[in-house]
Amino acid sequence: METEVLLPSFVLKDQHKNDFVLKAYTRQLVLLSFHPLAWTGVCAEQMKALEASIEAFEEKGVTVVGVSVDTIPSKLAWAENLSIKKLRLLSDFWPHGAVAKQFDIFREKEGFSERANILLGAEQVVLWKKVYPISELPDLTEVFQVISTIKY
Repeated sequence: METEVLLPSFVLKDQHKNDFVLKAYTRQLVLLSFHPLAWTGVCAEQMKALEASIEAFEEKGVTVVGVSVDTIPSKLAWAENLSIKKLRLLSDFWPHGAVAKQFDIFREKEGFSERANILLGAEQVVLWKKVYPISELPDLTEVFQVISTIKY
């Protein structure tokens, strides 16, 4: 598994307007699960799957968050609509897509990110990154397999 140094840390607000400060998680694994847009079918299934698996991620010492360019109010309404209680949904709204751009997954033409999972390790190093077709639901079994191979 190749690693690359993460670009500067970021702070994004979640659906409850709370800051998610990446540098606060430098001693643990973080899964950034990017989805193009809220209120769409595959994105909803992606976030519901993460919500259903959040305890399994926590048992493995992984903090998991969903990320998209949607606004905070939209994220809150969507989370309530999907019955998401634990998963933090981060808004990469402004500067528009800035975090997605850090990871080179922003689709300029469409104005949203790729569907992608990015696993960060200690010191905010990218340990694994996978971009999925927009219409494809990420396989969490694969993500857990990758996590199981990481020594940290």
